[in-house]
Amino acid sequence: MIWNALVVAAMTVSLVLYFRGVAHIRAARWEAPAFVLGWATIAIALLSPVATLSQALFSVHMTQHELLMIVAAPLIVAGRPFATTLRGLPAHGRDVVARIVRQRLMLTLWRRVTGPFVVLVLHAIVLWAWHIPALFEAALKNDAIHAMQHLMFFVTAALFWWALIHGRYGRVGYGLAVFFVFATSMHTSILGALITFARTLWYPAYGGTSSHALEDQQLAGLIMWIPAGVIFTIVALALFAAWLGESERRVRIAERQRIAP
Repeated sequence: MIWNALVVAAMTVSLVLYFRGVAHIRAARWEAPAFVLGWATIAIALLSPVATLSQALFSVHMTQHELLMIVAAPLIVAGRPFATTLRGLPAHGRDVVARIVRQRLMLTLWRRVTGPFVVLVLHAIVLWAWHIPALFEAALKNDAIHAMQHLMFFVTAALFWWALIHGRYGRVGYGLAVFFVFATSMHTSILGALITFARTLWYPAYGGTSSHALEDQQLAGLIMWIPAGVIFTIVALALFAAWLGESERRVRIAERQRIAP
């Protein structure tokens, strides 16, 4: 219960600060709705019956993780939470935080942590490591470890999506982003397929909560494999289309410069 109370408190504070910031800055029309949808998705994943059922059914637990990583994380990132929330802080607190994040060490660390190759590898390590049976079952038995699991899933996913949406490579990085999305789709699909076709239970703790634990595990693997794969494919196609459009734009600009007197 204490973890639910902490989640509620953190989410309430984040929402209040975000909308205080929205009142003071001019943002794109879709940013606040994206943030709210992401916020609501986190609430569904962590505070609704989904969270309760996840203790008994692996497929629901997998759904919970997918909601955090491939629905909530990109929506929250699209809402530009950092700048907006910072603007929502009281003046003194805002100045203190701004001074801290503008320090050279912090800026260097942020650039390195949000480098596309770094976030790709970091998210993959976190995803695969937490599906090691010993770690996954430890999360099922200990609320603090479970909270850490969810936090690491969400944070690394948010860094991954931030690198794609707001990364320092800009429009010229669309082609590179396609590779990152494809690579992430591949390794998550492989993990999903391994879970789907496993002949034994990866997590025996679920064997005592369901008489169809193996079938439930197969469903969990399919949830990681198919819906997540579809979302990543859509994102990759959108980025590829944006890449082609940007290439055509650059060609047109070059041609106008060439024929200009």
